[in-house]
Amino acid sequence: MKKAKKILVAMSGGVDSSVAAAVLIEEGFDVTGVTMKLWGGSSDTGCCSVSDVIDARRVADQLGIPHHVFNFGDEFDAHVVEPYVEAHALGETPNPCIECNRHVKFDKLFRRANALGFDMIATGHHAQITEEKGNFRIMRSVDQSKDQSYVLHMLTQEQLQKLQFPIGTMTKKQVREKANALSMQTAGKADSQDVCFISRTKGGRQIFLQERLEMTSGKVIDTTGVKIAEVEAVEMVTIGQRKGLGVSGERNPQYAIDVDVQQATVTVGSKNDLFCQETPIINLHWVGNPDSDILDVQTSAHGKTSRARVDGHVIWEEPRMKVAPGQSVVFYKDNEVVGSATATKTTR
Repeated sequence: MKKAKKILVAMSGGVDSSVAAAVLIEEGFDVTGVTMKLWGGSSDTGCCSVSDVIDARRVADQLGIPHHVFNFGDEFDAHVVEPYVEAHALGETPNPCIECNRHVKFDKLFRRANALGFDMIATGHHAQITEEKGNFRIMRSVDQSKDQSYVLHMLTQEQLQKLQFPIGTMTKKQVREKANALSMQTAGKADSQDVCFISRTKGGRQIFLQERLEMTSGKVIDTTGVKIAEVEAVEMVTIGQRKGLGVSGERNPQYAIDVDVQQATVTVGSKNDLFCQETPIINLHWVGNPDSDILDVQTSAHGKTSRARVDGHVIWEEPRMKVAPGQSVVFYKDNEVVGSATATKTTR
């Protein structure tokens, strides 16, 4: 009799990872659940709260599988929290969930799983992995309204061949229906939408950053260089922001079109001033060979795609809104992730 593959399932305490574990048991895997304790500070959101650990353990008990808690707090601080603060200090808009995937969930956890003798790991991400002639590809989820391939663009061939996304072929409705059928207490649990180490309370992000970063008050200028207002913290402003700039303009709304922390200056303009033809990028990475075709390009976790080609910059087919520096730019072809980059400061 063939021995079942040992698989470690990252269980966040949500419905997706709960059902992922159940699906793998049905498929014959030898399943163990693990919850990663990432954030040592207070938390009322995301996958870092005490209640989420308890929910994950209860589901594991219900499924009859072992459950462990791994403390990866040091890695999380070094690779997610500190870079998050540093990015704001530079006037960038970071994506901590992507860095958590890159450095913790699909690096530290992989290495720990290998050391413990597991054959594979699995998560509850809404995405798919396909394989053709030994080449593994990241594909969008069947339920594209919940697709999470954008935050998985950094995965390598070595990681993909030892990774499972059990619910990638299910819609969210089907996931909840299966959880209900199994009487899981996580069946009706709301999806996490927030950064796990930032409180949901009003002003939570600013409070968090003020404790770790000396904020810089600055001036707000228009496109001609005339000062028209002031902001308390330049580091809190992001490209495209309208509120909180001290600029009234109901008839002619003003948006942040540039943030310069070094000069303590925010430039505002009309919505038309937000549009650009090209987006400068760094950290360009192709999954396979570089692709010069017109691609579908996604610039936020659940944003719509725009058509563009990549040639040093991302060159848009039609002018589109500027991408905040620090955001991931992910390239798709026929629902497949073919590459990625990071937006940097717009120069034209």
